[in-house]
Amino acid sequence: MLTEGQKHALLELARGAVAAQVTGGSPEMVPLSTTEELPDASGAFVTLKRGGELRGCLGTLECRRGLPIEVARCAADSASQDPRFTPVLPGELPELTIEVSVLGPLERIDPRREDAIVIGRHGLVVEEGSRRGLLLPQVATEWRWTRDQFLSHTCLKAGLPGDAWQHGAEVFRFDAEVFGD
Repeated sequence: MLTEGQKHALLELARGAVAAQVTGGSPEMVPLSTTEELPDASGAFVTLKRGGELRGCLGTLECRRGLPIEVARCAADSASQDPRFTPVLPGELPELTIEVSVLGPLERIDPRREDAIVIGRHGLVVEEGSRRGLLLPQVATEWRWTRDQFLSHTCLKAGLPGDAWQHGAEVFRFDAEVFGD
């Protein structure tokens, strides 16, 4: 679990990385005293919204260089590299809200078990061959999906048929600590 101070520091780091990416500056790093006790994380995602609408979201399933560095990288990439959107413009910065998701470890599940997925608590990863799709826990809640809809949309995100979870695709769940402004 992250403390409120650590959450605040990671959000400020993400906001600084987005601003630096958009304006060409360099992000300020979070003071080491704030981050030295950060727990290990399996992954991190940064979601950008403008007026409540998605504006960018990218992340990683592997925090190889430490959580602060990965959060900063994911934030900058969300502002400039998400293929679904044009890069964020400087004029949009005051209107952006930022959400950070710190992912716990992946756990392989049998998606046919009703109790394997708790909407609002678990995120999902579906894999088959070289295709992989990931949806964060908050997505199912925001869209008011059932567990079957959540599974189907995660398959579609992987570029697979919506029922691939019923036909041999591997399904993993994860917990995430989600916070934002």
